[in-house]
Amino acid sequence: MDTTLIPILLIAVVVIIVLSVFFNFFPVMLWIAALSSGVRISIITLVAMKLRRVTPSRIVNPMIKATKAGLGLDINQLESHYLAGGNVDRVVNSLIAAQRANIPLEFERAAAIDLAGRDVLQAVQMSVNPRVIETPTVAAVARNGIEVKVKARVTVRANIDRLVGGAGEETIIARVGEGIVTTVGSSDSHKNVLENPDMISRTVLSKGLDAGTAFEILSIDIADVDIGKNIGAYLQTEQAEADKRIAQAKAEERRAMAVAQEQEMKARVIEMRAKVVEAESEVPLAMAEALRSGRLGVMDYMNLKNIEADTQMRGSIGKTGDGGDSSNTPKK
Repeated sequence: MDTTLIPILLIAVVVIIVLSVFFNFFPVMLWIAALSSGVRISIITLVAMKLRRVTPSRIVNPMIKATKAGLGLDINQLESHYLAGGNVDRVVNSLIAAQRANIPLEFERAAAIDLAGRDVLQAVQMSVNPRVIETPTVAAVARNGIEVKVKARVTVRANIDRLVGGAGEETIIARVGEGIVTTVGSSDSHKNVLENPDMISRTVLSKGLDAGTAFEILSIDIADVDIGKNIGAYLQTEQAEADKRIAQAKAEERRAMAVAQEQEMKARVIEMRAKVVEAESEVPLAMAEALRSGRLGVMDYMNLKNIEADTQMRGSIGKTGDGGDSSNTPKK
């Protein structure tokens, strides 16, 4: 290789490295694209964006779209929104969509909606094309105790003025479910609900369920109505079973009290018998004391014994006579 080519190659390599570093740090092509699109921005501004750790393409490309759409935005607004953590491209797209649909939407409000965590572009699209929210099956019970299962479709439109601080779809579904339960529960019979399902729609719509939400309810349509269980009969059965258990418990309580009282009476009988035996044991002692003290003579004691013996003999004869008569009684 010719030695004269080596310096030329080294110079070429250095130039390529310098140009790559220059074009990497100075986005010249992006600056040219911005100028050709009518966006007046200096190359120094783009370099300053890099120093502030801002990707210039994330700001310049949305700015080109906004300028072409005639929105009249400032580059500082887009950069401040980017630094705040917002999605600049989505905000600009929502502003363009709102302008085409004649929906009044300013950049500050769109940026606030985006920073609040809501999809501002989807909100604008919902304002133009309403969305249908299908509620889960809501079970309610009429006054006659029959369960009614209702499924509804709610057509809503986004309310851009209430997107910041307004409740979401979950609140709409919960309120519609509450309205369905209230309407079915106030019906005298489940047949009324089956005959006039639009009664639910009218009642729910009249409650103003979209108050404080980020949506505007356009219509509520009943998609399906089914009959469930006989909750009234089930509750009556459960109540009867509970009453039965209570009555059984009370009867068992009375039986236990009767058994306890019976045992108590048996104990009292045994106690009284013990007192009788104790009293009978004192009779010989009293007689002996009477004999010692002279209040009872020997002949009196013998007469008492004769009377007892005579009484026992008469009792034995009476028992024998009763047994004999019963055995000799002729059979009919």
